[in-house]
Amino acid sequence: MILMALHNSSGKKPRARDLGVPFDGSPGTLNAITDIRGLEVGHVTLVSGNGKLIVGKGPVRTGVTAIFPRGKKSGDPVFAGWFSLNGNGEMTGTTWVEESGFLEGPIMITNTRSVGIVRDSVIEWQMKHHLGRSWFLPVVAETYDGFLNDIYGFHIKKCHVFEALDDASSGPVLEGNVGGGTGMICFDFKGGIGTASRKVQTHGEEYAVGVLVQANFGDRQQLRIAGVPVGTEIRDQLPMRGKSSSIIIVIATDAPLLPHQLKRVARRASLGLGRVGDISSDDSGDIFIAFSTLNFKVTKSSGLVKVSMLSNSELDPLFEATVQATEEAIINALVAAETMTGRDGNKVMAIPHDRLRQVLKKYNR
Repeated sequence: MILMALHNSSGKKPRARDLGVPFDGSPGTLNAITDIRGLEVGHVTLVSGNGKLIVGKGPVRTGVTAIFPRGKKSGDPVFAGWFSLNGNGEMTGTTWVEESGFLEGPIMITNTRSVGIVRDSVIEWQMKHHLGRSWFLPVVAETYDGFLNDIYGFHIKKCHVFEALDDASSGPVLEGNVGGGTGMICFDFKGGIGTASRKVQTHGEEYAVGVLVQANFGDRQQLRIAGVPVGTEIRDQLPMRGKSSSIIIVIATDAPLLPHQLKRVARRASLGLGRVGDISSDDSGDIFIAFSTLNFKVTKSSGLVKVSMLSNSELDPLFEATVQATEEAIINALVAAETMTGRDGNKVMAIPHDRLRQVLKKYNR
């Protein structure tokens, strides 16, 4: 098996802006979720084998992604809120996020059949590093990669989860066929991991909003990029597959928000999905989580805790930034992804960059 622990600093793939795709808003320095200071992302990518599916042996096209709100050395929880636009999917730990208002530990993203091993491995990793409390409920999300991957072979192991956690770092984030997004499909093109960010001004201060997606959703005819009906213009190169839909969206900000406000932010990711043409179909797991890295050490066991928060009336710039960054993160996932052949010779084509530019030019975009 080829195990690729993909470090964030290695390699550079084209992004949507490199192709001239226009977007609203002002991105951060990296135009990535890691524009939130202290946040770290790690990927492990598993690619091996070709040809006919033999369950347990491959071909393997999968992985795992880890997101630490305050970095892997911090055990300090963050305020969080989550939202399910359509619930045909899984994000563990969200019942406690809803109840407590806190996210403890990393957010993990993988394939549908590896949620259990990832969850258990995160607990062991946290205990090994003496981070946070001895009791917590990990947040692990999934999308389905069974068209390209031997998903019932259960190829994600504890060592891979540990490596994704240990590998997490700040800086540029690899996109496309990496980590949990390795075997994913988006609008019948190759999909995967994408990220983007926005700088916002509110209450006289500048804050950042960062988004990371694992994109595995949408039918070709729905796809819109910069308002252009790209999916109806590029109608060929469709994979021979059944319908499959899901997207996980992680939203981070350094603005001082409380859990009820973060739930409102998470809901706005739905509007970013709408911008790219998605309808959140019946079989789709469209699950979003948002957190704020401000307000430190607010989980004292007793006594009064002082926190800061923006007024609800000052949230609109953050809502807008979430919509914009979600839209761009999805298109970045499409642009960065590369053509992949997996189990049984199943093949998914990457969106052709030259044809995308031609379509945008046709519509004066």
